[in-house]
Amino acid sequence: MNYSIFVTRSIPEAGIEVLKKSCASVDINQHDRVLSKSELIEKVTGRTGVLCTISDTIDVEIMNAASNVKGFANYGVGYNNIDVVAATVRNIMVSNTPGVLTDATADLAWALLFAAARRIAESDAYFRKGAWKGWGPMQFLGADITGKTLGIAGAGRIGENMALKSKGFGMTVLYASRHENTRMEQELGARRVALEELLKKSDFISLHVPLTDKTRHYIGPREFGLMKPSAILINTSRGPVIDETALVKTLREKRIAAAGLDVYEDEPMPKPGLTDLANVVCAPHLGSATQETRTRMAVMAAENLIAMIQGKVPPNLVNPEVVPRFPEGGPH
Repeated sequence: MNYSIFVTRSIPEAGIEVLKKSCASVDINQHDRVLSKSELIEKVTGRTGVLCTISDTIDVEIMNAASNVKGFANYGVGYNNIDVVAATVRNIMVSNTPGVLTDATADLAWALLFAAARRIAESDAYFRKGAWKGWGPMQFLGADITGKTLGIAGAGRIGENMALKSKGFGMTVLYASRHENTRMEQELGARRVALEELLKKSDFISLHVPLTDKTRHYIGPREFGLMKPSAILINTSRGPVIDETALVKTLREKRIAAAGLDVYEDEPMPKPGLTDLANVVCAPHLGSATQETRTRMAVMAAENLIAMIQGKVPPNLVNPEVVPRFPEGGPH
């Protein structure tokens, strides 16, 4: 029970209550911002465990400062903010919160798709500034969705979920993925294709790949050149999978129709010129932002952290290589 936990950002109270039941000290960052490196180093020193967010960079310096830490529980499904290799070398466990945010993120991808296709943000701004003088036959003409081709790049949990939700729109579904997705193929008649074919044939392209060295700038100038002029690109995965500077140029020159983004290459700052464009819908990383989902994430992250500090294997361990390094197959 003599565990000292640091939570790097305020999270739903249900997660904090889980921590307080098992820990003598639970310290929470009271500032509604990401802590600087020096602040984070100070706060993690001497802790038994850290519950961090995707906005926190957990690198070697942080780990060296957190010399007593048994684990870092990431509040999010992605964990590219943590140097997992460095954690594994130090016998530190790392966990994430997969599954619970699948529906919410896929729903947001659809919201961005609709908003970009029907020019919702652009027309909303036009209306709010008092420019609208009444209905006109050529005002804000967008794109149909029903019956079009949806390209899913990355057919994991979220990509599959988004694809399955296309049923009601009678869409043709293509997907590019390292592995076959038999559920999509059986329920939707989806077809697995190379990325190049997906880009050439899709009306809507939704990105759901993890951020790795191989997927950084997964979509860049070459890929934009393969897309239809009418294509609409959606990204709810990770910002750096798109070359954002190339995206700005492509949208400015109207070589694709539009984009809907929830993530950015250098969060929280967009690349210069992005927010000047009318043909992009920008959301501030809202993928999992529902009350229910964020609460489930908080509880899952807290349960992961409690398991790690108690010497147990957490349900969502992302570096299982750590486990065999401890006596009797588990950490202690």
